Amino acid sequence: MTVVFGGAPPSIEAIVSLAEGRARAQLAADPAFRARIDGGVAHLRRRLDAGETVYGVTTGFGDSCVVAVRGGGIDDLPRNLVRFHGCGTGRILDEVEAAAVVAVRLAALARGWSAVRWELLELLAEFLNHRLLPRIPAEGSVGASGDLTPLSYLAALLLGERECTLGGEVLDAREGLERAGLRPLALAPKESLALMNGTSVMAALGCLAFTRARRLARLCAAITAMASDVSAGNRAHFDDRLFIAKPHPGQRLCAGWIREDIEYAGAQEGPLRLQDRYSIRCAPHVIGVLVDALPMARAFLEVELSSANDNPLIDPETGEILHGGNFYGGHACFALDALKVAVANLADLVDRQIALVCNETMSNGLPANLVLRRGPEGAAHHGFKAMQISASALAAEALKLTMPASVFSRSTECHNQDKVSMGTIAARDCLRIVELTETVAAIGVLVMCQGVDLRGLERCHGRARAIHGAVRGSLGVPVVDADRRMDVDIAAILDAIRGDTLPFGEVSEP
Repeated sequence: MTVVFGGAPPSIEAIVSLAEGRARAQLAADPAFRARIDGGVAHLRRRLDAGETVYGVTTGFGDSCVVAVRGGGIDDLPRNLVRFHGCGTGRILDEVEAAAVVAVRLAALARGWSAVRWELLELLAEFLNHRLLPRIPAEGSVGASGDLTPLSYLAALLLGERECTLGGEVLDAREGLERAGLRPLALAPKESLALMNGTSVMAALGCLAFTRARRLARLCAAITAMASDVSAGNRAHFDDRLFIAKPHPGQRLCAGWIREDIEYAGAQEGPLRLQDRYSIRCAPHVIGVLVDALPMARAFLEVELSSANDNPLIDPETGEILHGGNFYGGHACFALDALKVAVANLADLVDRQIALVCNETMSNGLPANLVLRRGPEGAAHHGFKAMQISASALAAEALKLTMPASVFSRSTECHNQDKVSMGTIAARDCLRIVELTETVAAIGVLVMCQGVDLRGLERCHGRARAIHGAVRGSLGVPVVDADRRMDVDIAAILDAIRGDTLPFGEVSEP
C-alpha cells in the first residue's frame, strides 16, 4: 500500500497504516504540487530579500517576536529553535507513535502553506519508508503553539542531532541517517518553525487512539453478548424496536451487533429474569455513546490531518505572509477529551459485567468466582476472584484520567502563550485509557469464556462460541480448573485484541 502526500488529505486509516509499517509514503508526482512547494519557498525568499519582517525568521520566537534578528542570526535561528526546545521528559513514544507523528507532520507540510523545501518533504517520506524514527519524549507540550518541544525531536533528526531508532535499534541520529543512506539537512529559514509549530503529535496519537477505541466498541458489544449468554439473560432487551423508539444511530448499531451475536430473532421463551441488570440491559446505551462519538472525533482529527497548522503561513498563490494561530489544538483536544470519557465508560461497563457473572447471587446459577471444581476440593480454590479485583483497579484508573485536559490551560512563555489547548495531554490520556480498557476487556473475555465452559456451549450462541473456540483453540488459553497465575492469559488475549485475531465481529461506524 502507498500513501500519497500532496493530493487528497490522508485519512486516519492511512496514517495508522504508515505508523504500523503497512504502507509506504510517496510524494505526489503532479508537477503542480511540486510547483506549489517550490513557489512557497520562493515567495518567502522574495519577502526576505525585500527586507520585510517575518515572525520566527527575522524575529525571535514567541514573546521575543519584538526582537529583530539580522544578518547571520537568521541562519542560526532554525538550529537554535530546535536546540532550546530539547527539554522533553517522560516515556519515549514507541515506534508506531513516532511514525504516526512523522506521517502527520508530512501531511501538514505537504499542504504547501509552510515554505519548506521539496528535499525536506522527501526526507520525511524516507524516514517513514526506512523506519528511521525520532526518539520523542511524551511530555512537554501545552498544545499551543502546537507541539513545539516533542516536534523538536523530529526536527533534530533532520539535522542529525539527538537520537533515533532504525529497525528498532537506538542510535545516534547522525549514525542512523548514515546507515539509512541519508544525509542531514541544514534547515533553511522558517523550516524548523514549520516542522515544530503544529498539532501533529496530538493528532498522531489521536489517530491511534481513535482506531483502537473504534475496535473496543465492537469488542465490548461481543463481551456483552457473552455476558448475556452465560448469565442466562433476557435477549429481548436488544429488540430493534426499542432502538427505533430512541434512535441514536450508534446505540442502535450497537444493539444490532449484540442481537446478531446472540442470534436474537424474536420473543424469548421464559427468561429467568424479566429485566436484566443495567450492565447487560443498557449496554447498547453505554457503548452507543462511544459509537456515536466516533464520527465527530473522525471529523475533527481528519481536519487536523488536512490542515496547515504552523505560523506564519505563506499564501501559496499570492505569497502574502499570514500571522495567525492554526497551531492551537482545541478541536483535537475536545475530540479526545470526549473520546476518553466514552472509552472509560466501557471499562466501567465490562468491570460491572465481570462482577455480575462472578457473583453467584446474580449469575443465574454459576458458581461464585466461576470456580470449576465442586465439593470439598473446590473450597480451596478461588477462580476469578483476583481477576475481578484487577479489572476494578484498571477501570478505576481509566475513570480517574477522564478529567478534561482543556480546562487546565496555563498561561506560559512570558504570558505570550496565555491560553493553550492541552491537546497533547488529552491525547496521551486517551491512549492510556484505551490501553487500560483493552486490558479490562481482555479480562472480560477470559471471564466470559470460563462462564461458557460452566454454562455449556450448547446454551450459548454464535459470538460466544466463536470467541470461546479461539481462546481455547488457536490462542491456547486453557480453562481455569484450579487456582493458577493468569497474567499470561491476559497478555495472550491482549495480543489477540491488538492484533485483530480475536473473532469479535466487524467494526463499523453509524
